[in-house]
Parts: sequence; structure tokens; C-alpha cells
Amino acid sequence: MSASHSPKLVDELLEAYVEAKRNFYLGGLRLSAVEGGRFCEAAFRMLQERTTGTFKPLGKQLDTERLRNDLSHLPSSSYPDSIRLHIPRALRVVYDIRNSRDTAHLADNIDPNLQDSTLVVSILDWVLAEFVRLYHTVPANEAQAIVESLVTRRAPVVQDFAGFLKILNPNLAAGDYLLVLLYQRGKDGATYPELQLWSKPKMRPNLNSTLNRLVYDRAFVHFDGGSYFITESGMREVEQRKLYEMPDK
Repeated sequence: MSASHSPKLVDELLEAYVEAKRNFYLGGLRLSAVEGGRFCEAAFRMLQERTTGTFKPLGKQLDTERLRNDLSHLPSSSYPDSIRLHIPRALRVVYDIRNSRDTAHLADNIDPNLQDSTLVVSILDWVLAEFVRLYHTVPANEAQAIVESLVTRRAPVVQDFAGFLKILNPNLAAGDYLLVLLYQRGKDGATYPELQLWSKPKMRPNLNSTLNRLVYDRAFVHFDGGSYFITESGMREVEQRKLYEMPDK
């Protein structure tokens, strides 16, 4: 993206994205931690730079409503809908959520922070993926892989040590342990030797039977003859039971 935008803006966007995602997974899922305002400020300036050739310096007040209106009136023959409409509207949603929740809590005893922060992080994923799609300078297949990696589910309970996946919840049962590993791997899946390597030593003697139960008895995992992949029902199981979360201290 740096070939199409100011490297300073790209760095700010990526740093803000990483910060928001990290806070989402490790900071208690609170909207105040995930709020995404820094990301939106950088993203709006990238849109401004792309369409006008310049941008309001970081740290200076940016009239995002005026910019959003200006973008919406750009000719569709010159700029894609993502630049004119979709990205600005998505960023506006983030602002609206941030600015309204503090003064609009309803007396329903339901804390909206989790649903709000989940939506905000999903919007950040989508906006960043759009920027990569529109302004990538790598081959199309590499750009597609980058986009897919941005929107892939991640489990904060899994830490990656140079390719070695370690589960940070020692209390997970063997089946749940494998499900979380495959949840983290997403569309890449994992081979039997990889799962064997990442599993606890005491799980390895029964690894094959545990995988067979996940594949054939519960349909949480698919085996294509070479690798294991989590299914939609498997992802739902991980998310409904919150197996991806860090254990309580």
C-alpha cells in the first residue's frame, strides 16, 4: 500500500490495526480499548490523499463528515464504490458506535461492549482488506492471501512461536485442544504430524482416535486425506463455548 499512499499513513493504519486487534483479544473485549478511532483517522486520510493528492497532517483536526460528503460526490467513472461510499460509511459506523454508547445505555442490564467491539474489529478487518485489495503491489494470489489472512479468525489462547502453536489454556480437553488449533489454522488446516507436534505428550497416544471422533462422530473437523480442517460447525462450537479465550487468572 505504501506505493499508493504516504508510508507514514500506512504505518499509522497498520499500527492502529494491530493495537486494536491486540486489545480486542487481550484487553477484555471492552469497546473503550478497541474503539478504533486511531485507525479511522488514518483510513480517512488515506482516502483524502488518494482522491485529492494531499491529506490533513496527523494530529490536526480532520472534518470527516465533510470529507465523507466530498467522497460520495466523486464520479463513479474515476473512483470505485469502495472509495466513494463503502469505506467511508463503514468508518462512520465505528465513529457512531464510539460516540453514542456512553450516553445511550439502555436500562436493560445488557452490556453492549462485547457486541460493539466485535463489530468494530470486524469493520477494521474489512476496511484493511479493501485497501489491500485495491492497492496491492504484489501478484494477485499473494494479495488474496493477505486479504484472507486479515479476515481469518484468530484465537488469543494460541501463541505462535515461529510456526509452533502453543495453547495457553492447560485445562482444555484433548478434543477441544485440537479444535482450537484447527480454528487458529483456518483454511490452511494442519497435518497429522503438525497436530502431533503441537499436542501435549499425554494426548499423543490417543490422537488418532480423538481426531476420528471429531471427524466422524461430531463433524467438527474434515479430513481430506492429507490435512485436517475445522468445519463451520466446529467453528461454531469453539465460538459458542468461547474456547478461544484466555483462561481466567
